[in-house]
Amino acid sequence: MEIKYFSKDRILLFKITEEIDEFKVKEIRRRADYEIERFIPKKVIFDFNRVAFMDSSGIGMVIGRYKQTTMIGGKMELINLTENVRKIFEMSGVLKLIPESKTDQKYLKTIEREGCV
Repeated sequence: MEIKYFSKDRILLFKITEEIDEFKVKEIRRRADYEIERFIPKKVIFDFNRVAFMDSSGIGMVIGRYKQTTMIGGKMELINLTENVRKIFEMSGVLKLIPESKTDQKYLKTIEREGCV
């Protein structure tokens, strides 16, 4: 998992680069919790561009991070959902709770150039 924090806009970006199953979820959850508590972002973005497989434990992981983010006054977005991941989120109702964003990739690249921690 690749993690970037953009201090200018207080955005925390998690690029998940592996399959999400019950074994990987523990590692992702631990790391995400730490980074959210560390930076107190106003927006958390999970990028699923490279996720080919996700089981139900991934749903729980995302909802848990959503709760954590809203408790500190932040918002959460999901971006670049693969077709398989989108189906799982749609069937579970997650997309009614957490929006799938069409965050402009140029925007992410721009703030990345301007400085991330």
